Amino acid sequence: METWVVTGGAGFIGATVVRKVLATTPHRVVVLDALTYAGHRENLEDVAKDPRYTFVHGDIADRETVERVYREHAPSAVLHLAAETHVDRSIDGPRAFIRTNVHGTLELLEGARAHVARLPKPEAERFRFLAVSTDEVFGSLGPTGKFSETSPYDPRSPYSASKAASDHLVSAYHETYRLPTILTNCSNNYGPFQFPEKLIPLALLNACEGKPIPLYGDGSNVRDWIHVEDHAEGILAALARGRPGERYGFGGDAERTNRQVLEALCDALEALRPAAGSPAMSSRGVQRYRDLVTLVADRPGHDRRYAMDASKAKRELGWAPRHDFAAGIRSTVAWYLEHAAWCAAVLKSGSARDRRGVLAANEPTTKRETR
Repeated sequence: METWVVTGGAGFIGATVVRKVLATTPHRVVVLDALTYAGHRENLEDVAKDPRYTFVHGDIADRETVERVYREHAPSAVLHLAAETHVDRSIDGPRAFIRTNVHGTLELLEGARAHVARLPKPEAERFRFLAVSTDEVFGSLGPTGKFSETSPYDPRSPYSASKAASDHLVSAYHETYRLPTILTNCSNNYGPFQFPEKLIPLALLNACEGKPIPLYGDGSNVRDWIHVEDHAEGILAALARGRPGERYGFGGDAERTNRQVLEALCDALEALRPAAGSPAMSSRGVQRYRDLVTLVADRPGHDRRYAMDASKAKRELGWAPRHDFAAGIRSTVAWYLEHAAWCAAVLKSGSARDRRGVLAANEPTTKRETR
């Protein structure tokens, strides 16, 4: 029985990966998570009693903690998903992003290097360090084309810059120290357990309460969306069949403007919980969820379009996304409606849904979207 360490395993994508590993493999899983605002033990309640699951509360940027995890658990693989990920938060406070995404990655790589040096040769050859990144490191696309594994780096926010630095460290440790690393880059994720500061869960919770749904700029920024289950399956495929030193991109083949995403969400919510019967909506004189969509000032450095070419992952890993966006958004809306207690538990601070990344003094008066 192998042991895999999953950093950030109490977060949105990380918890999905943990559940999938325990459900589809015989391996032990050690979750290393600092439980910052977006990481929650509630995300792993359904596996907490599995004897193959261990939780370690710790910071990946703390050298002693990282070294202890390597020594005590002797992993055959590290799946590195721990990261600060919210662009707006990075605009307000970039230091936390540098600490976790850059310094934390360095400590994990250094720990892996020392760990592999202690292993017998057959175990050292089987060890893998897989780091999960984002398509945002490549900057912004024009109206056509997609990012690929060979796209030049062009980060536009403190968040994407910190992830770009992390990627470069992972690649450098493979080239310099021959550490068997694998990098993955993915498009925007959606699905159950996503912390409600991101577009889809934030919009959904606002809609349920009859509050304005913020839409940045003119709403025409484009993202490719991948269901978190598909992404988790891609990560495990890369770990099982990926080649050390290689990079694999995962996309959902589901490009949508932000406006289209919100409209699809509102329509799915309308089908499950009609606005006409909602006290929160009637008290505000709103007849349909789409009427809540409100244009707000764009954030600085807002990339216009992302899309990830997943042909290499499909060709080399035998992976492909299974979720259709329309069905995926409907099931996601249904999940949030059925898990109000989870939403309340992870939103204890009460500030996660506040607007970030734009100085209030520079933000113009919002206007209701009428289209």
